Amino acid sequence: MKKKMRDPDMPMGKLRRVEDFLPPPGELAYPEPTLKVTLSLNRSSVEFFKHQARKHHTKYQRMIRELLDHYASRYQPA
Repeated sequence: MKKKMRDPDMPMGKLRRVEDFLPPPGELAYPEPTLKVTLSLNRSSVEFFKHQARKHHTKYQRMIRELLDHYASRYQPA
């Protein structure tokens, strides 16, 4: 007897509706004030971010900025 092959792209089990939790596009594109600074970084660090940025189709400076923002928000006093 031949087994039916399951399509991996099709859902399994009972489906259920989930709430729309994503913000509208207008809330994602808010301008945030920035400050230009000159910063000296190790060549290996910059090369790492450039490689990761190419891999993830983004800009390396944006990745560094996001990393710093996450770090600052984590250790910002309450």
